[in-house]
Amino acid sequence: MNHEREINMTATSPSIRLSQLKWKALSAALALGLGAALMVPQAEVAHAQAPASAAPLVQGLPDFTVLVDRVGPSVVNIRTLEKAQPQAQAQGIPPEMLEFFRRFGMPVPPGFGQPGPDRGQGNGNDEARPRGIGSGFVLSADGYIMTNAHVVDGADELIVTLPDKREFKAKLVGADKRTDVALVKIDAKGLTPVAVGDAKSLRVGEWVMAIGSPYGLENTVTAGIVSAKQRETGDYLPFIQTDVAINPGNSGGPLINMRGQVVGINSQIYSRSGGFQGISFAIPMDEAMRVSDQLRSQGFVTRGRIGVSIDEVSKEVAEATNLGKPRGALVRGVEKGSPADKAGIEPGDVILSFGGRDIQQTPDLPRFVGNTKPGSKADLKVWRQGKERSLNIVVGEFERDDAVAAATPDKPQKNGSLATFGLTVRNLTDAERKTLNVAGGVYVESVDGLAAQAGLRAEDVILAVDNQKVASTEGLKKILSALDQRKAFNVLFRRGDWVQYAMVRR
Repeated sequence: MNHEREINMTATSPSIRLSQLKWKALSAALALGLGAALMVPQAEVAHAQAPASAAPLVQGLPDFTVLVDRVGPSVVNIRTLEKAQPQAQAQGIPPEMLEFFRRFGMPVPPGFGQPGPDRGQGNGNDEARPRGIGSGFVLSADGYIMTNAHVVDGADELIVTLPDKREFKAKLVGADKRTDVALVKIDAKGLTPVAVGDAKSLRVGEWVMAIGSPYGLENTVTAGIVSAKQRETGDYLPFIQTDVAINPGNSGGPLINMRGQVVGINSQIYSRSGGFQGISFAIPMDEAMRVSDQLRSQGFVTRGRIGVSIDEVSKEVAEATNLGKPRGALVRGVEKGSPADKAGIEPGDVILSFGGRDIQQTPDLPRFVGNTKPGSKADLKVWRQGKERSLNIVVGEFERDDAVAAATPDKPQKNGSLATFGLTVRNLTDAERKTLNVAGGVYVESVDGLAAQAGLRAEDVILAVDNQKVASTEGLKKILSALDQRKAFNVLFRRGDWVQYAMVRR
């Protein structure tokens, strides 16, 4: 009876019960002189000898409520409007999806954007219609707001909605397409500005938060971690990569660290499906502030240039030139009469440093040069024929980007301009013409809007428009300005070794 009572009492604890039974069996075995034949299972011994598990390095999940309360009042919704034009209004697509198509160079699905039965007749309807949706955040109490350049690109009107539901018409102060940063201004006082943080102090794995208007859903909060820093995507600056959920409409919204500081502007996503797939990119806030300061003071960004076309230094190139490890920027061509030409830079040189800063990877060079004040002198080191040489250069000025139209009444967008078709182009250098074996043409630096919908891409070379040869950027502007605004036209362009046509429809 006593034995049965003991077993019943320990029935809810199998491990205790098992130990007690083994002890009783061991005692009985020893009493019979069989102790040497009875062994405790090896797993039991191993378990008993295992060291205590180490304490976890991370405990619990962060609470973002305080961050939302602090930064939420500074985040705004931005709606862009455009005046209805014949054959230009896409039908049946929400404005936030149009923003997605424009940003990521995807063509509008067939059947959308085609002229309806009452379109194409030039009925003079100037009604402003929705074009896209984005986000932004307050930089100063007197109404300066930062967002993405692609959010405001080509808009005829900008409407800013504050978290308290007040709406303001905004004026575009300036936009820089190369960094995708724009600054707008509303006539308001006493706004709550954000606290600007240091993007360089971010650590991979650190928690971050985003607030924006995905698909028009205002004041939406998402969170994640920093996945990588200095991520190269082919743009003018390196991005912060995160796994924060970012979707169309989030563009221009803030990326916030755990101290409630804005460390980036949510700008791009990587997606094969059109939706969020765990990879998002933000513009580092230190770069964005440098650009916004220039936009605020002069309405545009001044950049340096030296006049070279560059390429990556591959492992094969490094070995062939006795450079050792791949580093620097390989000079493919030098523009005649450019600062680089005057400084003595030659095709085949590898530029190792500029202004005392080492070039670890190819995109470093255009950033260093672009951030240098035009007219200033800089020293650089090049690798030529197995030897390092020092040169001095006077930095020139990069041509201002006119591809972003100002959405203000005093700065109307002209029909037939490069901005109308979403093109940013430059003249080909002599070296590029020789390499491509073409007499004329212009190099496409970036595309958006109609040009992107037609299938044009950055790095294409436009050879002819509307069956007219293009010799230079000025020639292209003249051809576009003379086109019938109601009709589609063809573009002959070169991509790699292939020459092909595209149709631009408005």
